[in-house]
Amino acid sequence: MSLSVPLHEMIRAIRSARTQCEERGVIQRECAAIRAQFRQADNGGRSHNLAKLLYVHMLGYPAHFGQMECVRMIGSPRYSEKRVGYLGAMMLLDEKQDASLLITNSIKNDLSHSNQYVQSLALCTLACMGSAEMCRDLASEIDRLLRASNSFIKKKAALCAVHIVRKVQDLGELFAPAARSLLTEKNHGVLHGAVVLITELCERNPETLKQFRQTVPDLVQIMKGLVISSYSPDHDVAGVSDPFLQVRILRLLRILGRNDEAASDAMNDLLAQVATNTDSTKTVGNAVLYETVLTVLDINSESGLRVLAVNILGRFLLNNDRNIRYIAMTSLQKIVGTDHNAVQRHRGTIVDCLKDQDASVKRRALELSLALVSASNIRSMMKELLLFLSSCPPELRSQAASGNVHIHCMIAGGDVRDETVPNLIQLITNTSELHCYTVHKLYRALLTDISQQSLVQVACWCIGEYGELLLRGECQEAEPVQVSEDDILDALETVLQSHMSSPATRAYALTATMKLSTRITDNVDRIRSIVSIYGSCIDVELQQRAVEYNALFKKYDHMRYVRKSVAFFMFFIIIGMEVVASLPVCCNLQAYDLLDLLGGSEESLQPSLAPSSTALGLPIHMPSTAGGDLLDLLGLEATPPAPAPTVTVYEKNGVTVTLSCEKQSDSGLTVTLTASNCTDSDISSFTLQAAVPKSVQLHMKAPSGDFLPSQGTAKVTQMVVLSNPNKVGLRNLWLHT
Repeated sequence: MSLSVPLHEMIRAIRSARTQCEERGVIQRECAAIRAQFRQADNGGRSHNLAKLLYVHMLGYPAHFGQMECVRMIGSPRYSEKRVGYLGAMMLLDEKQDASLLITNSIKNDLSHSNQYVQSLALCTLACMGSAEMCRDLASEIDRLLRASNSFIKKKAALCAVHIVRKVQDLGELFAPAARSLLTEKNHGVLHGAVVLITELCERNPETLKQFRQTVPDLVQIMKGLVISSYSPDHDVAGVSDPFLQVRILRLLRILGRNDEAASDAMNDLLAQVATNTDSTKTVGNAVLYETVLTVLDINSESGLRVLAVNILGRFLLNNDRNIRYIAMTSLQKIVGTDHNAVQRHRGTIVDCLKDQDASVKRRALELSLALVSASNIRSMMKELLLFLSSCPPELRSQAASGNVHIHCMIAGGDVRDETVPNLIQLITNTSELHCYTVHKLYRALLTDISQQSLVQVACWCIGEYGELLLRGECQEAEPVQVSEDDILDALETVLQSHMSSPATRAYALTATMKLSTRITDNVDRIRSIVSIYGSCIDVELQQRAVEYNALFKKYDHMRYVRKSVAFFMFFIIIGMEVVASLPVCCNLQAYDLLDLLGGSEESLQPSLAPSSTALGLPIHMPSTAGGDLLDLLGLEATPPAPAPTVTVYEKNGVTVTLSCEKQSDSGLTVTLTASNCTDSDISSFTLQAAVPKSVQLHMKAPSGDFLPSQGTAKVTQMVVLSNPNKVGLRNLWLHT
């Protein structure tokens, strides 16, 4: 191949090579010829050879030996050689190369050149590969060009200033005055460069941001001119006037209006105008609308404008372009927490996106659908999500099952994450209105399949907690089913004996079985037998649980309540960081029965203490006339009302807690707890806590304080409001201190 071969001939020879080895041979011969000509003192084809070398560089072959030739050609007085030299510098040099420092003086000279195209070459090269040192040396020259009269130069100088600000942030203050003056330009290119420069300055310096907030009216005026302007062939793209400049201005307005009420108010009308007047049938129009939506959602905009922005994203979801649907769901997911109701209006469209063929769109639709699940739409959403689970790709099944907020998705598939079980248990606990429905569904799922360990663990926990709801057989959301105590225990025994059950799952089942001993009446001996078997289990965890549960049967069986309607009060008296030793007392209040206070038996019984309470030596003081007083409180006798009785429920270590009850209605009761301290030392961090069965609603009001002074100089009181809307009988009162 001749040394004088033109560039197009070299390209043809390289492309005609049939093997990689043949291509390398062509390039090596040509590079050798280029080196030889570079060494010649008088070389008239330098630009031609450097152009060929740049093509070789683009193919990925070494071309570093042409760096010094680029430096020499930049200093050439000929424009053709200077142009190729600058192009080579942008491709072959970077700020890490020592040769880049050699062109600093040449760039400075060319920035002052009389030819605007030579100035343009220097500006483009500095903006492309200028190092921090070069930027510091030439910043003043760029600031001078920003104030020039030539719009062509000012546009390129503004973009070069952006590179300098990114390299040396401290130089931003130098360009701020000139950047603000550029906003008065009529040339779209200059305006575009100015907006980009101001955006960069505002993002990097909070003080500069405050200064440029004063330019919001100017930017609004420029934007209005673009929106209402007539057709301009130089700037029109598919019917939208200069969409690139509009997008840049909207981004800058978003930065200026963020966390600033005055700036946001100044641009609200403009944003509404852009949102309503921009054509959404073209891609460029959607680009402008998308930036408008982001700006509306990021500033302190009006509520109506935010709803309009969400509606625009809703229209994006109906677009045939998957990219537009994807960015719409991405934006909706960011605002679903703050504008939940507005996003809910588009729930149907979002759910339809679950059927999209694109995996990325499906994933975004799934994440957004899960975020939209609430108490009001949980049933309808679960149907859609279950349908999606039946056909979703394997890579999304785990996310769908684990992210779901209802038990159905766990039933639908076993691909759930480790954190799903505790998260779902917490959710079930907090959703009291779905306890009955959940325990019925889980029980049926447990009978159907016990291979899904996560499902079995949640089911066992739920049965242990809410087994009494399962025994009632009444559930509004599910078909009625009659379940006996033996049926429940059979299901738990199946889990305990199955070879598919992990040790953790057996632990859940064993604990659930033990819990049921306080919720059922006829199979306590069977439960005792089941628990005792695992006292010698090879698994240490199960063995420890079984031994402890057996100890409860043997030593504390007298504490077990076997009646369904029992009210529990637990008082924990905490002194500093120490908890006072706990002593159980079971008091059969009879005439003082909570049943009588909340609407139960009308029998007048005499007060008596259970043998266990006297045996423990913990006094329970009751007035002799308390029975009559409580009956009067209920209005069971036509006698004048008497003051509410006071019962001492705790008296130990100098601390006394009394309880007084006052009936508010047929199903309401107010209990006042009063604590006093007769010791010689003060008690801090004093708290009173109470627990009741699920059929009774408990509301504890704020206590009068948490500090009990010595010698009974002051008391701590707390009111507890009990509501028994179902009028379930409450016979026994258990006190734990």
